[in-house]
Amino acid sequence: MKFLSSQLTFFFQNRTTQRNIRLLAGFLLMLGSIVTFYSVLFHFIMLLEDKDYSMITGFYWTLTVMSTLGFGDITFTSDTGKIFSIIVLLSGILLLLVLLPFTFIQFFYAPWLEAQTRARAPRQLPETERDHVIITSLDLVTTQLIERLKQYNYNYAILVDDAARAMELYDQDYRVMVGANDDPSTYQRLRIDNAALVVATNDDMTNTNIIFTIREKNPEIPIVTNADSDDSIDILNLAGATHTFQFMKMLGQSLARRILGVNTGANIVGEFDTLLIAEAPAMRTPLEGKTLMESRLRETTGLTVVGIWDRGFFQFPRPTTQISATSVLLLAGSADQINGYEKKLGFYHASPPLVIIIGGGRVGRAAAGVLEKRGIKYHIVEKNPKLIFSEKRYVQGSAADFQTLERAGIRQATSVIITTHNDSLNIYLTNYCRRLRPDIQIICRATMERNISTLHRAGADLVMSHATMAANTILNLLKPNDIVMLAEGLNIFRMPLHKNLQGKTLAETQIRKHTGCSVVAINADKQLIINPDPARPFLDGDEMILIGMDNSEFLKYYDSLSPRGASLLSKIRSRLTI
Repeated sequence: MKFLSSQLTFFFQNRTTQRNIRLLAGFLLMLGSIVTFYSVLFHFIMLLEDKDYSMITGFYWTLTVMSTLGFGDITFTSDTGKIFSIIVLLSGILLLLVLLPFTFIQFFYAPWLEAQTRARAPRQLPETERDHVIITSLDLVTTQLIERLKQYNYNYAILVDDAARAMELYDQDYRVMVGANDDPSTYQRLRIDNAALVVATNDDMTNTNIIFTIREKNPEIPIVTNADSDDSIDILNLAGATHTFQFMKMLGQSLARRILGVNTGANIVGEFDTLLIAEAPAMRTPLEGKTLMESRLRETTGLTVVGIWDRGFFQFPRPTTQISATSVLLLAGSADQINGYEKKLGFYHASPPLVIIIGGGRVGRAAAGVLEKRGIKYHIVEKNPKLIFSEKRYVQGSAADFQTLERAGIRQATSVIITTHNDSLNIYLTNYCRRLRPDIQIICRATMERNISTLHRAGADLVMSHATMAANTILNLLKPNDIVMLAEGLNIFRMPLHKNLQGKTLAETQIRKHTGCSVVAINADKQLIINPDPARPFLDGDEMILIGMDNSEFLKYYDSLSPRGASLLSKIRSRLTI
């Protein structure tokens, strides 16, 4: 009853509904007047035929004829009466069978359903809500972010200004709240004072409005936003944004940092305190053709090989793992150890590399900027003449045309970076480039996460998605230095030591076997032990730093260590929040 009363209140308070009710009432009044008029005429015509009926019978006859039921128990014998019956019948078809249902649905039933939907859509969060993330737009980035938040048991709320859209998302199990993003009271109902973070990924002008509105109610809460334009960065910061990113630009820079550079040494792809993660191609080094045991990397450099990439496939190493020409080693160690590897195994190419960038949009230009700073020669293949800014660096034409690729230097290129926003086109071009040059390095952008595996199958050596990268960047603001994305799906993260692991050695825990994650460092008494000895026992207060394709598997394993499971894990997670 309470829910019904709230629906009725919401329904009848709406001005449009009030107008619709007046129109519907007017139509029903007109219909009632016509029925009454026909009933009166019925009696006059029946008197002409020397018949007399009661007033109720007049209404009965009128309604049966107008509704086309026509029982036939009362009929006229004169032509006048029959003509009158035809008029009543035709007007009944129009009024009762056509206009009445339409008017009822248009002015009452449809608004009632809409009112039910609007009444169901949440319009405020509980007063007890704490440490939640407010999201102002649902897109590829925030969809990925929501998956990460669920993984770490963070609450969130998506702000939606349209009730119908809100209910659509609500039915898909998203946590939503209806409200205008430029209304200060909306953020009060979102419990802005208790929130942990606001993520605004709308367009630049809308983001500016949102930030100003939030700052009116809460000047301290961290606000993360994305800037589509370089010019918008300062404006968003002046409005009150705490962190302003350009995720497309970041993606282009990340793609460019993965290319085989002027040497075959280690390329830093991630930092975790003093722990460095680097990629090192095995091509044209003494490591090519050896097993990990034969390479003796741990003994000679102190570095640990924590993984091996081979044409987009990641595997954890074993002593017998063969290092091929297409292998890229993922190394973990300190800066000194990385430098030692460079001196021992870094070989310079006889000729400088050439990189082909397919796509001259924001991602492609960002990748070109990194290559420019590194002094690496590149050519950008772009079909749209409006996006060509330099005849020296750009090649106009379709990347699907061999002549265009040949002018860009496909025969001499060491790497290709494919940056278009169309995954189908990226798959097409990846397959084409791999057929033309089986030995070339192909780095590709993915828009939809579901297409990552397809891009790898098409021949991409590395695939990165701006949505996943952006989600991890934002999550790292909630969990500072607790998770770093190394590649698509490959993360390095920290976890406090479970008490059931205390006293056990790393070898005894068999963490890699149970979770698919590998311990690359231990934080003991604020000192980072990189590449810990497998025989070292875990001590109280230790923190593990792990690398793996899916840290959710480790969290499940963590759950299973204690019968208290979820409650213990929630305490651990709460320690990792700010």
